[in-house]
Amino acid sequence: MLAPVRTAAPTITPVSLAEVKAHLRVDHTDDDAMIGALLTAATERFDGWTGILGRCLVEQTWRQDFECFSDCLRLPLAPVLSIESITYFDGDNAQQTLAASVYNLFTDARGPYVGLKPDQPWPGIYSRRDAISVTFKAGYATTPAQGETPAQSTVPEPIKLAIILQVKLNYDPLESAVRESYQRAIDALVAPFRRVGV
Repeated sequence: MLAPVRTAAPTITPVSLAEVKAHLRVDHTDDDAMIGALLTAATERFDGWTGILGRCLVEQTWRQDFECFSDCLRLPLAPVLSIESITYFDGDNAQQTLAASVYNLFTDARGPYVGLKPDQPWPGIYSRRDAISVTFKAGYATTPAQGETPAQSTVPEPIKLAIILQVKLNYDPLESAVRESYQRAIDALVAPFRRVGV
């Protein structure tokens, strides 16, 4: 299995700049660029393929390539909201799109995967490392904008709080003992959301 590729980045962050600033008790705009950069760094610590949680936080689109079909095309990120498409290279090395009537999205104790529907076969494929591409939308659903209310993430509150605390840890000059207690709190908040290795 090749490394996944993000094809569409999130359009919002799990926590807004305004929420972070409120927690930091910052009521001016002088530090907005720095706080925004710290928010991005904190989010990336937890989010996506390189994040420590092994999951996507806000809706984003990824592609996972496989060398061959199997009973279980394991997807490396969770939660998966939908399968956008499955393409494959047929025996003539021409790219085809697999009909959605052939497969289902499943989730077991190890996470999300694509499997066949009953009485459906996988098609023949060309021998290459990226013979099959599963494009999927992952992350916690985004509540659409309504009127003047902007779109909002439905990321679990413990993860949101961990991101805010991570920003605070890097923004405020804290004593060593306080920094350690913040780090322990962050670790405890995200522990239930860590995915075990796939």
